[in-house]
Amino acid sequence: MEQKVRILFLCTGNSCRSQMAEGWTRALKGDAVEVFSAGIETHGLNPSAVRVMAEAGVDISEQQSQLWEAFAEQELDWVVTVCGHAHESCPVLPAGVQVKHVGFDDPPKLARCLAEQGASEEEQLKPYRRVRDEIRDFVETLPGSLAAKKQPPAFEMPDCSQCSGCG
Repeated sequence: MEQKVRILFLCTGNSCRSQMAEGWTRALKGDAVEVFSAGIETHGLNPSAVRVMAEAGVDISEQQSQLWEAFAEQELDWVVTVCGHAHESCPVLPAGVQVKHVGFDDPPKLARCLAEQGASEEEQLKPYRRVRDEIRDFVETLPGSLAAKKQPPAFEMPDCSQCSGCG
């Protein structure tokens, strides 16, 4: 039996994107990949991420928000950063661990912007669903895509320049 590729998805708070990536990987690639997720910080599991993943048939409600230090001594093949902050703050990893950055938009930030513009709760879930689907599309390419240089296509962010929650 071939040894599974061991992947850690790393995000800022291990609450949304990295949790979705862990859930999708378990659901779609559990036979080929051993997967974990962690954050530079821990912000707890995002309820909207849990909700939209459940809509897609993936239960992440039992996953825990963890600090990356919990995996510092683990034998990992890859660390995949899923946000710019984690990529820029990526911790020093043991020799032999490969790092790949595959950035995804921040659904909570986009949802806050939409809320400030008067969007309904349902409309505020749209960024979560879009990013959920983008992450699924990336996970479907694993583990082969990790060695590839090509990044997923960039996506347009909504115009939320009027809200205080955006850059």
